Amino acid sequence: MSSVKLKLQDKGNHVVMDNGISRVTLSKPDGIVTGIEYNGIDNLLEVLNEEVNRGYWDLVWSGSGTTGAFDVIKGTKFEVIMENEEQIELSFTRKWDPSQEGKAVPLNIDKRFVMLRGSSGFYTYAIYEHLKEWPAFSIAETRIAFKLRKEKFHYMAITDDRQRFMPLPDDRLPDRGQALAYPEAVLLVNPLEPQLKGEVDDKYQYSCENKDIGVHGWICTEQPSVGFWLITPSHEYRTGGPQKQNLTSHVGPTSLAVFMSAHYSGEDLVPKFSEGEAWKKVFGPVFVYLNSSTDDDNDPLWLWQDAKSQMNVEVESWPYNFPASDEYVKPEQRGNLVGRLLVHDRYVDKDFIAANRGYVGLALPGAAGSWQRECKDYQFWTRTDEEGFFYINGVRPGQYNLYAWIPGFIGDYKYDDIITITPGCYLYVEDLVYQPPRNGATLWEIGYPDRSAAEFYAPDPNPKYINKLYQNHPDRFRQYGLWERYAELYPDKDLVYVVGSSDYRKDWFYAQVTRKRDSKTYQATTWQIKFELKSVEKNHTYTLRVAIASATFSELQIRVNDANASPLFTSGLIGRDNSIARHGIHGLYWLFNVEVAGSKLVEGDNTLFLTQSRSTSPFQGIMYDYIRFEAPS
Repeated sequence: MSSVKLKLQDKGNHVVMDNGISRVTLSKPDGIVTGIEYNGIDNLLEVLNEEVNRGYWDLVWSGSGTTGAFDVIKGTKFEVIMENEEQIELSFTRKWDPSQEGKAVPLNIDKRFVMLRGSSGFYTYAIYEHLKEWPAFSIAETRIAFKLRKEKFHYMAITDDRQRFMPLPDDRLPDRGQALAYPEAVLLVNPLEPQLKGEVDDKYQYSCENKDIGVHGWICTEQPSVGFWLITPSHEYRTGGPQKQNLTSHVGPTSLAVFMSAHYSGEDLVPKFSEGEAWKKVFGPVFVYLNSSTDDDNDPLWLWQDAKSQMNVEVESWPYNFPASDEYVKPEQRGNLVGRLLVHDRYVDKDFIAANRGYVGLALPGAAGSWQRECKDYQFWTRTDEEGFFYINGVRPGQYNLYAWIPGFIGDYKYDDIITITPGCYLYVEDLVYQPPRNGATLWEIGYPDRSAAEFYAPDPNPKYINKLYQNHPDRFRQYGLWERYAELYPDKDLVYVVGSSDYRKDWFYAQVTRKRDSKTYQATTWQIKFELKSVEKNHTYTLRVAIASATFSELQIRVNDANASPLFTSGLIGRDNSIARHGIHGLYWLFNVEVAGSKLVEGDNTLFLTQSRSTSPFQGIMYDYIRFEAPS
């Protein structure tokens, strides 16, 4: 097919890109994808939907007099940017002017669609621009959405072990589904496919961390089988770093490429732009990849393996050299950074330790750890090898801080010097040494410091509310309603953990949630950690390290040996992650370092009381990452 010439047809209200493999139809000048013809199927997109609700860019914004406005981005001007034998690139722009204040988001937006010769699919990217003199606003979310034909696409694949035949959107309607604690979660009571009866469907059960959202999509298993995939070759334009979680694909059938969102983070990941603040950012390109199998004997699920192979091709090709916009920085205009990261924790090893599989990234200058709340600019991340070496390539020119964190160690690293990336540069930073927070030897610890509560006990779900995908699955925490199991497991008293005999994998509930008292009220919970000290240095200070993987409208209070005393420590109100309700096992990371005077401890048995004091909702709570109690230095 690489010999077939590209064709561009202008049909008045629509424009069609055709490379002999697929035909993509867009409305003009809106720039909405209204049709994708491929492999004998006249349209992969849902023909029962209005044209504006098939394939589109959208955003949610707030500004002067406007709150949470949903905006399907429609262009007002169409332009052919490039048309030759190798590439078609189309532009659909929308300009803002002061007469639109309060009615439209104050952004200039340029949506681009690209088709290459011999390519099985098409690319899309966009440039958002806010001029300095324009009014203040914020963006809660921006993304691309594709709605596929429900009678054809029934099998969804997110990762190797997260794929299944999915319910139909009709199964979520009131006559076939029962809404649960929030609208996204529906119990299938009378689905069109009887084998799905009794399962729960919730789009948040299919969220992924940014670093793992490389390819996802849908398969039409009818012959000829066809795959529709969204491939994200880079995460530089996504906000919140590699662990930020976003939606992927879900019942519709729908596939999303999410660039900004407040999911699993709350307001901290909503960028707020002030009047007088100029801003410009390129989102994408992402690749809409289409594949097919005409061999009747070939397993349609082979299409998933092929899509993963294509993802690797796209990743290796990044940064792309074909986007025509000058705002997209080409490979030769970018720079590279090489270095090595070591860890020095004298209570683990007197020598330096290689930062094995650590996360290292470049982001806007700020405090250590600020990258996880950074949501305006670009970020560039990689992982170290077993010896701590890392390589970050394809970095846009600019000034950055270098940040890092290492599984197995608490806290955040930041390199003190500003890293200046220039076109074509190849920078090397000498051995970097991270000294994680530490005052004294470990007396005891609970969990493993990896910014997740996945190692703790996630109970079996209520048999009435099961997603069969997550039965006997490593991600058992994605089942619906696990927060309600706490009161069933601890009907009279809260959790008590005994250092030395308890096992955090079995005895530490994955989230410190509220306790349901009746249908409308909840109460705070207090967990206890019991531990023995053979001797106490009364005139010295011990240190309690509490790393939190997620918090939702919570307040952690810590007391020592007296449950009724004034708190030794309180976090104040923290967190809007909503990870409990959305089946995430983490949100934003918090680290609290609490000094404990030796005079408050006793030789023999001691008790720490951890109270989550806010209790107006079943979804308030804390997920712990790791807790460590240290001797005086």
